[in-house]
Amino acid sequence: MQVFKSNPLSRAVQLLTSVMVAGSLFCGCSSEDGTQTFAWPLATASPENTVTQIYADTFASEVSRLSDGRMKIEVYPNSTLGGDRDLLESCADGDIPFVVQNTAPQVTFMKDLAVFDLPCVFDNLDDLRGRIDEPEFREGIESVYTDGGYHLLGIADQGFRVMSTNKKIDSIADFKGQKIRTMENPYHLAFWKALDAAPTPMSFSEVYIGLQQHTIDAQENPYEVIVSNRLYEQQDYVVETNHLPHLITLIVNEEFYQNLSEQDRKIMDEAAAIATQYAREMSDERISEKIEEIENSGTQIVELDSATHDEIRQKASSVYSAIESAIDPSIYQSYTAGILE
Repeated sequence: MQVFKSNPLSRAVQLLTSVMVAGSLFCGCSSEDGTQTFAWPLATASPENTVTQIYADTFASEVSRLSDGRMKIEVYPNSTLGGDRDLLESCADGDIPFVVQNTAPQVTFMKDLAVFDLPCVFDNLDDLRGRIDEPEFREGIESVYTDGGYHLLGIADQGFRVMSTNKKIDSIADFKGQKIRTMENPYHLAFWKALDAAPTPMSFSEVYIGLQQHTIDAQENPYEVIVSNRLYEQQDYVVETNHLPHLITLIVNEEFYQNLSEQDRKIMDEAAAIATQYAREMSDERISEKIEEIENSGTQIVELDSATHDEIRQKASSVYSAIESAIDPSIYQSYTAGILE
């Protein structure tokens, strides 16, 4: 019986599919030789031409390769099986075993993940990735996911989030009054307010027209998003604020993972490690390509000097305090050790 199709599903079929999946995830739905008779779904809310898709596809491919084709995963991108919140809830419930998504929508469900909303902690991606991979920090974050009903398989990224605007930023004073679109995240809003900007939560689907009609002056996203949605067409500058990392997590339902054999868990872990490394490499390569595309369009890339970055960090001290008081102290300390002390 084929449960999943590669074409986008209607909402009614989605619901029916979820019910069918939920009833079969934890049973031995396999042929006599142990090969699955259907593919486990892995869902994302991101478009196909993204690092998120590369991450998901590579993981699925590696799981198949390492299991000699015995274990199969089908990737459903672009909110085919639901938006970020829907996918997170479905994964916790066991309807969809695998999800790849940014950490931002997960904070509502796992408050300690607000550690990733700390602004301007790292100056470069190597330091960020090194900290994420440190055993002490990784162990703490894995516990957060486990308590939430998930197992964290890997964390990749799409680089840092940067700001696009029609006003050149030469100093900290130039942020004042800029109407910048943000996600509806209290820590993100607090950060831009600390810079005297005027943050405005807005659905991402409205950002392009908001820039076009001057409802907003600016927005912030990783280069990947700025280029894939052609936001630079409405902006004169992209400012490398590098204020937040855009992290992408590969998670699996905790019960599903624990019910696998030890051998199959090792396959999942190895596949995730390979996919994580590859996604990071592709992110670096694609950032360079995106910057070139933006510059070729006539939009200027603005690099902030270290003094301005230090001023931004100082301005954001109230955000650090708010997050520190809201999350597990050990997670805060292991993430910021040697940087914000």
